[in-house]
Amino acid sequence: MRQRKIPTRTCLGCREPREKRALVRVVRSPDGTVDIDPGGKKPGRGAYICPDLNCLEEAIQRKQLERALKCAIPATLKADLERYLDA
Repeated sequence: MRQRKIPTRTCLGCREPREKRALVRVVRSPDGTVDIDPGGKKPGRGAYICPDLNCLEEAIQRKQLERALKCAIPATLKADLERYLDA
């Protein structure tokens, strides 16, 4: 029997490849809004971050999140991500 391949994505903060389900997805939808995608199913361009505040800070500081989503990141999203990762 053949094993299923586990999808991996790279965290924008620490640059470590991890299982897709272990990361938090941030998505820029086709209408241009940027939001957290806990289910990983929303349509649009996605970027992945470890559920760790240090990785979030690193991704924001190096502008990796902006580069991956190809848009500016609103300050409200940064606050929402910090609250989401704290919970």
